[in-house]
Amino acid sequence: QVQLAESGGGLAQNGGSLRLSCAASGHPFSSYVIGWFRQAPGKEREFVAAIRWSGGGTYYVDSVRGRFAISRDNAKNTVYLQMNSLKAEDTAVYYCAAGNRRQSLTYYAREREYDYWGQGTQVTVSS
Repeated sequence: QVQLAESGGGLAQNGGSLRLSCAASGHPFSSYVIGWFRQAPGKEREFVAAIRWSGGGTYYVDSVRGRFAISRDNAKNTVYLQMNSLKAEDTAVYYCAAGNRRQSLTYYAREREYDYWGQGTQVTVSS
């Protein structure tokens, strides 16, 4: 059984930084893509970034490109989301997810490409 556990959320000031972690267990992940999504109050969940576990290719939504960086540590089975230059509109619950149905990373902006989800971690940015 695949398990994903997010951590690292909290309160940050406008312009500040946070690093989220997604610890993965229960399955070899070499063929998987790990994605980060977020859901702000009253809004639908939206894609943030994705990384291919093997090879490390990355894909970002335009609103975070240049501010956020997704990376992975194979030895720790952990994917990170480094968030810099945070804005109030980044406030949301952040989720990580895993899937391996498609080859192209661009598909992984869609929730339906993921089979496993974590419980989420709250990020609040104060203005």
